[in-house]
Parts: sequence; structure tokens; C-alpha cells
Amino acid sequence: MVYMKEQKKHPKITYDDLNWHELWQNARAKKSWTAKGPADWDKKAASFAKRNSDSPFVNLVLEHLPLDSTMSVLDAGSGPGTLSLPLAEKVQSVTALDYSSGMLTVLQESAKIKKLNNITTVLGSWEDDWKALHIGLHDICIASRSLSVANLAQALLKLHTHARKFVFIADRISPTPFDPGAFCAVDRPFRSGPDYIYTVNTLYSMGIHPCIDIISLEKEVRFSSMEAACESYGWMFKDMNSIEKENLKAYIQENSTSHSNGNVTVTRSHPPRWALIWWQKEEQL
Repeated sequence: MVYMKEQKKHPKITYDDLNWHELWQNARAKKSWTAKGPADWDKKAASFAKRNSDSPFVNLVLEHLPLDSTMSVLDAGSGPGTLSLPLAEKVQSVTALDYSSGMLTVLQESAKIKKLNNITTVLGSWEDDWKALHIGLHDICIASRSLSVANLAQALLKLHTHARKFVFIADRISPTPFDPGAFCAVDRPFRSGPDYIYTVNTLYSMGIHPCIDIISLEKEVRFSSMEAACESYGWMFKDMNSIEKENLKAYIQENSTSHSNGNVTVTRSHPPRWALIWWQKEEQL
């Protein structure tokens, strides 16, 4: 006689049964990297600005934006002005919001050098009361690589509420911006945490149906020196010991090419990829 193993009965869950806030929180709890705070970004502000000022990412984002000289733009999580500065050359006004005073100081200094006087900087976070920060309506609201927040739906609603015409979000596609090979080299597990697909589904649950464009960068990343490469890669980890640092350096050396001018080009196993998620305000909700 043949006995059939009793199959487990699974609940008939549908999409409507999913709680994307809970899923977002669960994925954040399992991620193997630590989000940086204002003090961390204050220290990194100058080097971050220098490294990103000529990144091809900037032009790839800008070419998707429906800009004209009469527009106002809110850049939420502006950092040192990676987008705010070039945007200010194309629109009437830019509001740069960030919780790192160091980042905003670098932005202000850069704006002064470029003789841009149409940027207003605001020290504040996603969790703050934007009304109390006097952030009004803007034609376009942008959040570029800045949505590592506890309450995603709340942040998305703030962008939607403060936009007259469009919202644009540049969100990571896993494993971007991390290098899983580096985690393996230092013998740490790599868990990406939530990426753009959580944002898209959270928007869907809010009644917003966005468009998505994929931005892909080169696998090769150039640094001014091996020291700069190690510093950049070290940003992925918290509290590295001396052995981990040596292993990380060995991994970078193994996957890099040195140039006669001292520059180092690291070839990553995965090209950095970002999802540009956007919608037109009048067509949603």
C-alpha cells in the first residue's frame, strides 16, 4: 500500500492581502548594512561632493526631467547638491532639503562658486513636519537615492503632496550601491534590504501608478588612488577590524587596474543600476 504524504495547505493569499509597510520594515530589519546618520554624512560631505559632481548618473537623470526656466524644484535628500546645482542652472528655483548640515554647507559653497543664487537650503529630514519647515508646493519633487526611511508610504505621500506637476524618485536596484563580492571578501553576509520594487508596490497600494525607467552605469568605477577606493568601499561596512580591512583591500586590488597617474579602476561584478520612478500629479489619486 502506498501512502501519500499529506500536503500542507497554504492560505490563498492575494495581492490585496499584502502589507507593504510591514514587508518594507521586515526587509529593512534583515539588511546587512547600517544606514548612516547626519554626523556620518557631515564627515563625508566634501569627498562625496567631489566624487559625484561629474558622475554620469547626473545627466542620465536630468535628461528624463521635463524642465523649463519657470519651474520650481524640491530636491529632498539633496546631499551636497549633486542634482540641485545643475538643476538650478535650468529652472527658476530649487529647494534643497537635507538632514546633514555638512552636506548643505558644501552645497552653499558650491553654489557661491557657480554664482547660483536661486537655491534655498533647508535643514530637515523625512520625519520632520515639512509645513513647519515652510516647504511649499513645487512643480517637481525629486528624491534621488535618499529614500532609506522607516516609513516609506509617509515619505512618498509627502513628495506627492508637495508636487504640483511631477514626482521623480531615483531608487536602487539590488545590489546597487553595494558590491556583494566585497561582503564575501570580508566574510560578512550580504542582505540587500528593500529596493525599488517595494517603492513601486507601496505606490500601487496608495493608488499611484508610476512609470519606471532604468538607469545603468558602467561596471568600472575610477578612484583617485587605492586609498580612495578602500575608503569608498569601507563605507559599506560598520566597525571593520584590521583583518577585514586587509581582506577588503586585497579584494579591491584583485579586481582593479592601476594607472600611471595613480588612479585606480575597480571592475564591479554588478553594474550600478537605478530605477527612475515617476508620475504626473494630475493623473494620480
